Amino acid sequence: MVASVKHTLVALVEDKPGVLNRSASLFRRRGFNIESIAVGHSEIRGLSRMTIVVDGASTAVEQVEKQLYKLVDVVKVIDITEDRMVSRELALIKVSATAAQRSEIVQIADIFRARIVDVAPDSVMIEVTGDEAKLNSLLELLKDFGIKELVRTGRIAMVRGTSEAVPIDEESVQKIKRRRKKTKTEK
Repeated sequence: MVASVKHTLVALVEDKPGVLNRSASLFRRRGFNIESIAVGHSEIRGLSRMTIVVDGASTAVEQVEKQLYKLVDVVKVIDITEDRMVSRELALIKVSATAAQRSEIVQIADIFRARIVDVAPDSVMIEVTGDEAKLNSLLELLKDFGIKELVRTGRIAMVRGTSEAVPIDEESVQKIKRRRKKTKTEK
């Protein structure tokens, strides 16, 4: 049995409706399970940064990368799995807590540098940021108290150091501007 690898892909995409749907559909058609996907504005106006984590063989991920480039709204894609990167996830965890249990839960949260963001008569809500292993370890310790609700953002990542993970040249920026201008005149 071949061990699968979680690949972290970063894509710069035009900030337009439907881009996320078309990108996710591409992965679905290729039979990839998206472990996580996070999208938000980038440092370049009009472009969003998409971080996608997929489980798959390198050659198949390479094919998906090539297919992503065929989508009109995709400007740049790079697989940063092998790069030195910083990756983070955010989680909100609502834990059952009696008055007697609160101090123990707070101590556990402190160990993980998590914050208590809400306290109710029967629960405590914890906010934690870190890599996947850190979040999973905290969840493991909290499960005995009873996790009432959980939400995780999915991975976001950047390559370490001064180099850009997704370098974009001026020609690509100009191409985007021309496409945007053309779309506006067609309306």
